[in-house]
Formats: sequence, C-alpha cells, structure tokens
Amino acid sequence: MEPFETYQGWRGALVKRIRTEALPPEKFSHQARLYALTQEIAASFTEPVDDDVLFGATWVHDLGVFLGHRPSEPEALKLWNSTAYTVAHVGEVLRACGFPEEKIAAAIECIRTHEAHGEPTTTEGTILRDADLLEQLGAVAVMRTTAKIAQDTRFITFGDAARSLEKSLASVPPQIRLGKTKELAQPRITALQSFLDSLQQESGGLLD
Repeated sequence: MEPFETYQGWRGALVKRIRTEALPPEKFSHQARLYALTQEIAASFTEPVDDDVLFGATWVHDLGVFLGHRPSEPEALKLWNSTAYTVAHVGEVLRACGFPEEKIAAAIECIRTHEAHGEPTTTEGTILRDADLLEQLGAVAVMRTTAKIAQDTRFITFGDAARSLEKSLASVPPQIRLGKTKELAQPRITALQSFLDSLQQESGGLLD
C-alpha cells in the first residue's frame, strides 16, 4: 500500500485536511491504520469493493471525535453523538477535498453504520465496521485507551483504562462478522489478554 504521505489529488488533500483536524494529535494515525486494515480485509473478497469509498469514509469517520468538533463541557460530552455529527458534516469536508461527488452518499452510509452496534448496508460499510473493531483489540488498543487518561471524562485513572480494555476483550470479538477479520483478530486478542493478565499480576489490582 502506498504511504499516506505520498497520496496525490483528492486523497492527498483529504489526508492533509485530517492532519489539521485530528486533535489530540495521536488520533491522526488511527485513520492511517484503519485504512490499511480495510485494504487487508477487502483483499479477501472476490466481489468488487470500492476503494474510493473506503478511503474517504475511513479518513473522515471520526470527525466528531476531534477537539474543535466535539463539545468541551463534560456534561455535553456525555450526551455527544459523534457519529451523528460526523454524518451531518463530512459531506462538506469530502467535497472541499475533491472527493468524487457521486460517491459521497456511499461514504457517509459507511460512517453511519461503522460503530459496533451498527448494521452496515454495504460491503464497504461491513469492512469499515470490522476494521474499526480490530483497533479496539491488541497492543494498539492499549495505546489508544491509555492515551485517553486525563483527556476524556471517562478515563481518570489507570483502572478506568483497564476496565475499558477488559470490556473490549469480552465484547468486541463476538461482534466481528467477516472471516478475514476474525483471523486478524486472533493475535490481537491474545496480546490484549496477555497484557491484562500481566497488568493484574504486577499491580495487584491497585490501579485506581
């Protein structure tokens, strides 16, 4: 896969736009990893998969999570629906970057159903949802979750992060739908279980 820094045309414009929108900065790389995962999953399909739709949806799917888009007040943040916000606003972002107009609706539909509780209506939507679930497992999930400590009202202590990871380990694998994604999930499940076991052993549960 071509390094994202070298993309040209609307793809390059979209990556550049998200580079400025993705705050805190560590949230940027989630998009790059997610697109790489969608490519790996899509390669297992015999039917055509629209890579433009996957690219566009992947790179803008978390717009409503970024600082400057989500509310800063803790009470408002508790009620925030980041996906609904993203669905309402990404059309203008995609359009401004030169994304193919005729594919905007398909990209938005992928985003609308990308969360774990979503019910994708397209192949691309199913791939994006499964790929996003993979990012909630493994070593990357540990990094993403611990980065939220003191940044997110839900994560104040190490214990909050550990409980979130335990919940992901229990709830995410059963929600994965595609055979290729289940295959990719196995080493991530093992890694996350190993981390949580070691964390419990080393800390004695003293994380709060």
